[in-house]
Amino acid sequence: AGLLADALDLWRGPAYADFADEEFTRAAVVRLEEQRLTALELRAEARLELGEHGLLVGELGDLVSRHPLRERLRAAHMRALYRAGRQSEALAGYAELRERLAEELGLDPGPELAALHQAILGQDPALSGPAERPATNLPASLSKLIGRGDALAEVRSLVREERLVTLTGTGGVGKTRLALEVAGEPAEEFPDGAWLVELAPLDRRTASLPEAVMAALGIRQDDAAAPADRLADALRARRMLLVLDNCEHVVEQAAELAARLLRAAPGLRVLATSREPLAVDGEVLWAVPPLNLPASTDLAVMARSDAVRLFVARAAASARGFALNAGNAQAVAQLCRRLDGIPLALELAATPVRVLGVRGVVDRLDDRFKLLASGRRGAPARQQTLMAVIGWSWDLLTEPERAVLRRLAVHADGCTIEAAEAVSPDEDVLHLLARLVDRSLVVVVDGAAGVRYRLLESVAEYCLARLADAGELESARAAHARHYLALAEQAAPHLYGHEQRAWLQRLDQEGANLRAALDTAVEQGMTDVALRLVNALAWYWFLRGRLAEGRRSLETALAAAGSDGGDASARAAGWLAGFTALLGEEVDWEPVFARIDDRAARARATLFVGLVVLDLPSSEELVGRALKECRALGDRWGVAAALSRQARTAFATSDLETLKEVGEESARIFRELGDRWGLLQATEWLAGMAQTVADGERAKELFAEGLHMAEELGLWPEVARRTSWLGWLAMYEGDHARAMELCGRAMRLAVSHGYQEGRMMSEMGLAFAAQKAGELDLAERHLLNLLDGVPRGPGVEPALHLPTTLGALGYVTEQRGDWATALALHREAYDACRKLGDPRTTAFTVEGMASALAAGGSHLAAARLLGLAAAARARHRTPPVPSEQEEIQRVAEACWEALGEPAYAAAYAEGGKLELDEATAAL
Repeated sequence: AGLLADALDLWRGPAYADFADEEFTRAAVVRLEEQRLTALELRAEARLELGEHGLLVGELGDLVSRHPLRERLRAAHMRALYRAGRQSEALAGYAELRERLAEELGLDPGPELAALHQAILGQDPALSGPAERPATNLPASLSKLIGRGDALAEVRSLVREERLVTLTGTGGVGKTRLALEVAGEPAEEFPDGAWLVELAPLDRRTASLPEAVMAALGIRQDDAAAPADRLADALRARRMLLVLDNCEHVVEQAAELAARLLRAAPGLRVLATSREPLAVDGEVLWAVPPLNLPASTDLAVMARSDAVRLFVARAAASARGFALNAGNAQAVAQLCRRLDGIPLALELAATPVRVLGVRGVVDRLDDRFKLLASGRRGAPARQQTLMAVIGWSWDLLTEPERAVLRRLAVHADGCTIEAAEAVSPDEDVLHLLARLVDRSLVVVVDGAAGVRYRLLESVAEYCLARLADAGELESARAAHARHYLALAEQAAPHLYGHEQRAWLQRLDQEGANLRAALDTAVEQGMTDVALRLVNALAWYWFLRGRLAEGRRSLETALAAAGSDGGDASARAAGWLAGFTALLGEEVDWEPVFARIDDRAARARATLFVGLVVLDLPSSEELVGRALKECRALGDRWGVAAALSRQARTAFATSDLETLKEVGEESARIFRELGDRWGLLQATEWLAGMAQTVADGERAKELFAEGLHMAEELGLWPEVARRTSWLGWLAMYEGDHARAMELCGRAMRLAVSHGYQEGRMMSEMGLAFAAQKAGELDLAERHLLNLLDGVPRGPGVEPALHLPTTLGALGYVTEQRGDWATALALHREAYDACRKLGDPRTTAFTVEGMASALAAGGSHLAAARLLGLAAAARARHRTPPVPSEQEEIQRVAEACWEALGEPAYAAAYAEGGKLELDEATAAL
């Protein structure tokens, strides 16, 4: 499915469009178009196998309408409909095809399609396919879990019954692996999936656990709320399992956050791993034991020991042909006992078997585990044993291997081969890494951006101590910081162009290392590195919605630099002004701009603040100023970004001429630059304009394109927004069930990512569709939710969504029979619209007043208002969409029947002579 998506992305419009009518291109056009359609069909079938039937229904519906006689395409659409619970529509699709084939070609559907039709009629279980996959970020297991069968069953039962379960035990005992295995089993209790938050990479001195959880879940922070509050709000309605791994070094924060989230989200379960309890009310502790040891050297008895099974499996993987037998049984049993059944120790011990044999490994235990043999002083015995195993493995390494291994420990959450080479420039890192992987001291992980190398937690702790002993800790950390500065500066320009997606993923993967690099730069006084790093990462933080992290990092770097930062400090201050404004706080940005000497950097800083500032007049002034500078400097990206912001303002005020001009220029530039984030911004308002002028097909095409781009970039708030727009379009076309489905999906996604603007937009669409579908209780519940806490009344600057919400509530109230209250709601909506200056929505509120008046018997006034609204829509070129036209037609027919044609026409004409601000007089 992914390969086909990449292939289809290379298609650019009709084949040989300029020569489509020429004979010499006809065969090639047909061939290419056939290949494209086949690829679309294959991708649809692959996505069906992945359980993506919900998304496919709408996409395939559009294709089927354009290619109604393609049986393979029709079959995929029928399967998607059936799996989405829309059996009647699947059957209707077959009937339509059969009729078309008979009428146009004199044929019947093929046997495969006929068989599918019969299977749907019989509700064949084989058609159900895989369920839509719950969201998760759990890593795939690289090896089979040996033993732990009883433990898995018991912990899974606990997780279903208890809100907070903590797995405790010594390092290396297998807490994380057990937790991942438990979380990896699909469970009906967790329809929102299971999510892993790895806490080990966090610095206990500077870590913010709420931000770490938000980053892992992809939750965006788009206001000034505390991260813990934003996270709690985002999880409030979710039913999911949250795995907090390696809590011990941040146990107090982990305990506070777990308690906060469990109180806020009744559907949440937390599975934590820690070397000590969180000590939170309601916590259930489950101590992870070592693997069970053999009671004797009898082969049958040993074969039932999980410790023996694990060791033998790992040794066999290391030394081909190795197996448990009578000759090595005693040595294997002794080794397992001496290592206390700790899984990590057993795996490390299995690696050198091919060199030393089991007896040779056992012979070395006496020399390496003296603390264990002498009475377990100081630390718990299992900790001594694990550290002895690591120390013994360390002693077997050559000095170059030790150098590479200990320097790897400065990396947080793994690293690439290039990063490993950066901290060991004097070594043959590739060759030595391969040997360390062979010894199970380094783990290879195939990440989204390529292969990575990671140290197990206890190995990393051991290596940091050895790094300090060698006197290399500070220099290795400094080399680490310089490498990730270079990476960030390499990534920065690509975040504005064709490679945006790849570099976003790369920076996502290196988040822990980038934070560690900044900490190092600040601690070691490398202020230039710190400032350059935050300047390079600021746009990334913005794109990913990590506002608190961005603001805190910028403040940290600026504080470290003091008054010595120069122009880099001024640029960082410009970014900080934007992040502060984005979080809803006031900031005096003019002195900040004045400090930036570079004209281009000053224009970009002005633009960034203008893009994010909430105050509309300030935004318009700053964006206009930045646009002028960017044009003068030839900064095409800056021009495009400024124009997209102006397009948004033009859409809000229904200035369609300006919207078309600036939106199309912005989209053209962003498309040429390859910036898909920018293209998302520009095309959203062009699509909104298409919807406004009732060009539903164009709007649908642009929003669908935006949805695809947002999904590929991993910008889930943008995905929610485009899904919501498609829901609104479905409602405008009268497909209320589809509208409720799409808006409901968008609302859930927006809530899960803490995206407030997207939640409001989708919830309003859901409420509108419910009202038009006659589900008044559902509509009213969501509309009242949207009005909760919103300031209303004279002297109050109305929220942008207030008039539309009040209007919808007015229609619901009218349908319940209370036309007087409905009229009052529509009048309040009208008054709010006049303050906002939006003629399109104002006309909508005038039509609402007409509907309420007609319901109350005041048909003459209602007719005048209909004429007024129609004239206003004509003047402003904002025709009603089909669903609005249905409402207008209903009211017009009621007035015509009550008044008669002459009186109705006269009142309608009288209203057409009035302006929008005269609507109350027309009452």
